[in-house]
Amino acid sequence: MALSQDPVPGRSALVLYGSETGSAQDIAEELGRLTERLRFATRVLELNNCSLNQLLKHTIVLFAISTTGQGDLPANAQSFWKSIRSARLRPGCLQKVNFVSFGLGDSSYPQFNWAHRKLFNRLVQLGAIPIYDRGESDEQHPEGIDGSFLPWSIGLYERICNDYPLPEGVTPIPNNVLLRPKWELQLLKADQATSMSINPPISGRQAYDDQPDDSLLSIPSGLVAKVETNERVTATSHWQDVRHLTLSTPPVSYSPGDVLTIYPKNFPSDVSNFLDIMKWTSVADEPLCFHPTMQNHAESPEYPSPPVKNIDTSRPLTLRLLLTNHLDIMAIPRRSFFAILSHFTEDNFQHNRLLEFTDPQYIDELYDYTTRPRRSILEVLQEFETVKVPWQSVCSLVPTIRGRQFSIASGGNLKRGPAITNIELLIAIVKYRTVIKRVRQGVCTRYVATLRPGSKLSVTLQRGSLSVKREDLNKPVIMIGPGTGIAPLRSLVHERDMYLDEVDSDNKGRFSSSSRSRDILFFGCRNRASDYFFEREWHSFSQKRTLDIFTAFSRDQRQKVYVQDLIRKYAHQVFSAVDTNDGLVYVCGSSGKMPQAVREALIEVFQQEGRFQRKEAELYLANMEKTGRYKQETW
Repeated sequence: MALSQDPVPGRSALVLYGSETGSAQDIAEELGRLTERLRFATRVLELNNCSLNQLLKHTIVLFAISTTGQGDLPANAQSFWKSIRSARLRPGCLQKVNFVSFGLGDSSYPQFNWAHRKLFNRLVQLGAIPIYDRGESDEQHPEGIDGSFLPWSIGLYERICNDYPLPEGVTPIPNNVLLRPKWELQLLKADQATSMSINPPISGRQAYDDQPDDSLLSIPSGLVAKVETNERVTATSHWQDVRHLTLSTPPVSYSPGDVLTIYPKNFPSDVSNFLDIMKWTSVADEPLCFHPTMQNHAESPEYPSPPVKNIDTSRPLTLRLLLTNHLDIMAIPRRSFFAILSHFTEDNFQHNRLLEFTDPQYIDELYDYTTRPRRSILEVLQEFETVKVPWQSVCSLVPTIRGRQFSIASGGNLKRGPAITNIELLIAIVKYRTVIKRVRQGVCTRYVATLRPGSKLSVTLQRGSLSVKREDLNKPVIMIGPGTGIAPLRSLVHERDMYLDEVDSDNKGRFSSSSRSRDILFFGCRNRASDYFFEREWHSFSQKRTLDIFTAFSRDQRQKVYVQDLIRKYAHQVFSAVDTNDGLVYVCGSSGKMPQAVREALIEVFQQEGRFQRKEAELYLANMEKTGRYKQETW
């Protein structure tokens, strides 16, 4: 007889997450499985979908939150954060809330895990009681997020077992028991299928080439963008393919630092391979619908919505559509993926091998098998050929495709068009070989590379974290942007140019270019001839005497030169712009070593030019961050 998975009456857990790229959601779902195994009736929600009153209705509340931008909470947590910061809330109003929290951050940012710490401190301030130590992860950890999360979650499991013991005779659901999914797919009956149309229809394009079809996705608050140009801007001999993508949309407003999210699709050949491997081809194009697995939960307001966003569940879909448009079969699998797979093979060797990947003591082996070589879900299933998962449970196995964010590279007069808005992006196409000698391609950038002029796609526009205010456009700026980090800075340069022209026009030409403060741009790349993005534009702005551009071509001479070296070289101009004129500093580009190297160079400049001691220089930079004069946007 199957082990009952029913929760203990009166024992409930609410798991809330704020996620920008999906990592915090993954952690929240892990926490949800942990509490389910401990017999809590568990619900996982975005923070914005939770009211403060709901916090009071559960035995324990668990938070997973990432930090974005300048120490901010993600967009899907902002409404909750606003409500919890209300001055009307009385101290002690959350004293009945027992909670635990885990933060996701990147130590290359100055505001490392700030969102998590702000949330934790505010909850405690309102009387909520932490039942376990605050957990935090760092993207720079050698073993990724799991390097911190796994040992923390093991301790959390033990704490909950001790503080919330189960009734006598009731035990936790063992890890070797597959948790029952809340939703499954099922075939539509013939009369239902004929009365409904497939959602969405497949275009004919994929019939003759291996590219995603042109059908648009139903994205909340989405825009339909038309591709105007898609040009490679790096030399063909260069190792990296970088695209300058121009899109047009209905009239919208955006500012420097804002981001456009593109929602990619999988390629038909990969979807067909997946269907073949799983032996699902015979049912691939049959009309399906989502079905709740527990009685009466479909009518319950407490029951979560189906597991895949951006699908109209009132219309049928197919496995092929689901795998093409919504499920990320090219994602790097998490530990829970291997736990699920282990239940669907009768081969002892492969079963044991899958279980090894779920064992916390082998976290380094899991990292070496998945993250280091960037091995995809599709590739794992090709290697574990004895695994056969029922198609009804595919949404429990494969995560959803998440949109990818790109900093907008256009601003000022570049935005204008006849009854449309132009949006330009600078996108590095991800394609490389890993330690297993296989070519890796990014899900979204591979999709972007196929877009042709005239193609249409679904996008969303979000406010960015650089928060460039109109009054900031009159202040001098120092911009530091190696590689594609130049994108948001180009937007800023064009926006400032338009603003200064407007000021000049309002003053009837009395505000001459010679009286404007010169902006400073530090740009770095490998070679002048290969990847010097927007060179002609920078020359034009330099001729107008509004911009000084200093370039570091790291591979064009024997000794490598980087943007931080140029900051030291032009220390006087840097300090003068910052100290004398209350200038702003923007740092954009790849996370990792670059942001920290730039910070160190600036501190040394402050020491040299400002005659500061080391601690004084660090405090000077910290004060710039606090007052919004130093902003970093890295990825």
